[in-house]
Amino acid sequence: MFRRTFWFTAGAAAGVWATTKVNRKLKQLTPESLAAQAANKAVEAGHKLKDFALDVRDNMAEREAELGDALGINEAPDPELAPQSRFAVIQNTFATKQTKQIKQMKQPKYLENTRYSINNRNEDH
Repeated sequence: MFRRTFWFTAGAAAGVWATTKVNRKLKQLTPESLAAQAANKAVEAGHKLKDFALDVRDNMAEREAELGDALGINEAPDPELAPQSRFAVIQNTFATKQTKQIKQMKQPKYLENTRYSINNRNEDH
């Protein structure tokens, strides 16, 4: 008699446990639950990516400072030396009859037979 009661109780407990486990798994597999899990994973991945980018930026600035110190770029300039002036002179001394004709034309000759307009910059992208 006690054996039957023991096995009946053990079977009932196993049935309740299995039913609970299956119901939990079914709730996890509903579309709403899957969407929430995906959103949580995306947010978590975004935080990890942000942390990685911040670490890269910090290490990049640190390495740039190290290289600047090693190359002497970060040092203050010597006040005794005058700053160098830089300038460029560009003069067009070669103006021929052909270049004057090209300037007068609305479109260059090589674009006359194409299907693209010279003013349309978004033709291929």
